[in-house]
Amino acid sequence: MDPHPREAAPAGSSRGYARIDRDVLTQTDEEIRMKSPMHFRTKAIHIGNPTDRATGAVVPPIYVASTFVMEEAGKPQEYDYSRSGNPTRGNFETTIAALEGGVRGLAFASGMAASHCATMLLESGQHVIAGTDIYGGTYRLLHKICCRSGISVSLADTTILENLEQAVRPETKMLWLETPGNPRMSITDLRQAALWAKQRGILTVVDNTFATPVLTRPLEMGIDIVVHSATKYLGGHSDLLGGAIVVGDADLGQRLYYTQNATGGVMSPWDSFLASRGLKTLELRVREQCRSAQEIANFLSRHPRVSRVLYPGLTEHPGHSLAKKQMDGAYGAMLSFEVEGDLTQTKRLVESTKLFRLAVSLGAVESLIEQPATMSHASYDRADRQEFGITDSLVRLSVGLEHPSDLIRDLAEALGKL
Repeated sequence: MDPHPREAAPAGSSRGYARIDRDVLTQTDEEIRMKSPMHFRTKAIHIGNPTDRATGAVVPPIYVASTFVMEEAGKPQEYDYSRSGNPTRGNFETTIAALEGGVRGLAFASGMAASHCATMLLESGQHVIAGTDIYGGTYRLLHKICCRSGISVSLADTTILENLEQAVRPETKMLWLETPGNPRMSITDLRQAALWAKQRGILTVVDNTFATPVLTRPLEMGIDIVVHSATKYLGGHSDLLGGAIVVGDADLGQRLYYTQNATGGVMSPWDSFLASRGLKTLELRVREQCRSAQEIANFLSRHPRVSRVLYPGLTEHPGHSLAKKQMDGAYGAMLSFEVEGDLTQTKRLVESTKLFRLAVSLGAVESLIEQPATMSHASYDRADRQEFGITDSLVRLSVGLEHPSDLIRDLAEALGKL
């Protein structure tokens, strides 16, 4: 006897459909939210992941269609062409918006596509203030691409609010922040920066890739726009390419959507599916990675060949107290350190580890090691690298889910070869 009896299939349909609770299937994400407040990991599993109406499958299907049949000529409908909207992409957008505490999410083909869309809110003649501790690709976008449209940029140490006053101009319309910064792990006070910018009519953007919404939710602190490289922690397995924007204002979200649709840099259905799957385990992964990163930072801070460790979880880090208030119970799984030696010796170190793989990117289950000066931040002008502390002896780690004792042993053996 079948231990799971099924309803008789409707006439003219395939046999074997499981019983489906239609009341559950017709609940909207908003109705799910309103029934009771949910913890982060519960939202990650249930918001934006509706049960499949046709079969009852707990995982929504992947919609690979590029076009959708219209009921009437010229009559708007939810989906008509996948550049403008796709159900699988929409599921991911709904989930990441809920996790960031926003009203709208947009998914892009890469993190840089998301960042580029945010900068397209600017017009020729306007000015951006950006931090000195930002991803090399963002530096390149602002200095080498946006400038072609007549947009200027100034870099400022955003950990000191007075520096913003010195950098601001009448034409300043955007403040671009990263916290923790990349690669020096600097910490910026998001509440104070948001307040300062709002008083001057300046849009604020935070690249939240390092912290993720598990640890920091910038929109709750008054920030206007959050961007992510979904390739990193949101996906978490080094098997997708994508980006995301989340906003807390519907009108701003519509402006960004208009640009996204007009320019077309959208996330594919397959990558959207993988990103949605990654979000379901995001909190579990990030918090475990943070615990390992803290152990590794403690080890490196005592090692005789390490001259400095940059990790906000260390009490000697200048942003430790602020990070303790601003980040939710942990300090991230990214850290950097400087070794005693020159570029050649640093290169030898990053090429000597076995568990830490030599690669750009970050945020996945495997641990990675890299040399920012020649890899992730090679797009910085050399003078700016030197001025902003991206030294030739700097090493950046992305701590994965391997056992921390194994990772520490790997680093110890590599450091022992210097």
